[in-house]
Amino acid sequence: MRKRTLIFWIMFLVLSTNGGLFAGDSKTAADAWPEWRGPESNGMARGDAPTEWSDTKNIKWKTEIPGRGHSTPVIWGDRIFLTTAVPIGDPPKLEPSEEARSEQGQGGRRRGRGGPGGGAGAQQEHRFIVMCLNRKSGKVLWEKTAKTATPHEGYHRTYGSFASNSPVTDGKYVYVSFGSRGIYCYDFNGKLIWEKDLGVQMRMRLQFGEGTAPVLHGDRLILSFDHEGDSFIVALDKSTGKQLWRTDRDEMSSWACPLVAEHKGRKQIVVSATKKVRAYDFETGRLIWECAGLGVNPIPAPVQQGDTVLVMTGYRNPKLMAIRLGKEGDLTDSDAVIWTQTRGLSYTASPVLHDNKFYTLTDNGLLSCFNATTGEPYYHQVRLPNPDSFKASPVGVNGKLYLASESGIVTIVKMGEKFEVIATNTLKDQFFVASPVILGGELFLRGRNTLYCISGAK
Repeated sequence: MRKRTLIFWIMFLVLSTNGGLFAGDSKTAADAWPEWRGPESNGMARGDAPTEWSDTKNIKWKTEIPGRGHSTPVIWGDRIFLTTAVPIGDPPKLEPSEEARSEQGQGGRRRGRGGPGGGAGAQQEHRFIVMCLNRKSGKVLWEKTAKTATPHEGYHRTYGSFASNSPVTDGKYVYVSFGSRGIYCYDFNGKLIWEKDLGVQMRMRLQFGEGTAPVLHGDRLILSFDHEGDSFIVALDKSTGKQLWRTDRDEMSSWACPLVAEHKGRKQIVVSATKKVRAYDFETGRLIWECAGLGVNPIPAPVQQGDTVLVMTGYRNPKLMAIRLGKEGDLTDSDAVIWTQTRGLSYTASPVLHDNKFYTLTDNGLLSCFNATTGEPYYHQVRLPNPDSFKASPVGVNGKLYLASESGIVTIVKMGEKFEVIATNTLKDQFFVASPVILGGELFLRGRNTLYCISGAK
């Protein structure tokens, strides 16, 4: 008996020292926001969240974050992970003609050398940083520079950053994509486990910037690289970073996060894109089906509703399609597309799917709620109470939908068939592009250079 007890305590100490199964936390996946769109990949949180706060009320803590980054944090147990990029030295000097073009575009709008709003930050050296914070206090536990590099092209000067790809975690490791700057895996103590250079320098449309989050499922990490060059999707072994398969894609720039969907025991990876929505076999990367019909600049993530996937674009030629799983080949103009919508669709924000209701938010603040089975709207293009702009994706919890705006306002709307505003709350001088995170009755908001924890608990 004494020998068994000694062995137990030795194993406990080893696990605690080295991060353990869950990095020393006695938590499970029930106490986690492991990826950008939450534990179910549909924008829904568990539990509840505060409905009232301000700069002087219900702020549990706030932590300054260096540099610039719009990645949504992920949480496991008592640890929060996020990324940022910190410039080093002076920015490159522009020729007078270049400076004029960079500062002034049509209609007096600021623009970069890559196009309207694009190209900011290019050709300046940056540190690409992974941070770990204590969830209870906001204290920075560790900060690691994954890479120091000079980006070959920039990002959208208002909405972009060099750290817009949200991380993902499995409770033991945190996986971070800096896109063209590589993929990195850290343990919960900040030790680098592996890194991977996929040998790509992405060329994004109008230099709007990179920002597609990786997807973690089972033993693999899935990453999509759609750009104006040689696009591809790749699966890596999450333990080693070894490439398991890589499939070329005939696509242009897109930012939609892949979705691992399952139908009749078969896993497939669904990726929204301009030319075609495509699904790949999870094990081999082989193309299963494809379907044309979406517009350009796909950003919203696909979601699964039973045996159907819902895919959406909201820029030019907006389209929302419900595609039934189970068939192979080219599904364009087939009965696999069971319904479509073209109005009230999200350009930037990903949808929330819950209780057979599909919520979309336009960039100019029009909210719609569709029946996910039929596509019929319960309400359609209802304007929120404050004129505003939106890039962050909504998050739902306990019958409430949280909508974070560019003006630092979070509007809370009742979920259901009728539109009803519950509350609006403002944090001054904030700008929300990262999506809200809700966990354990608390709300986490990443602003310009600050991460907030909002709690209604006394």
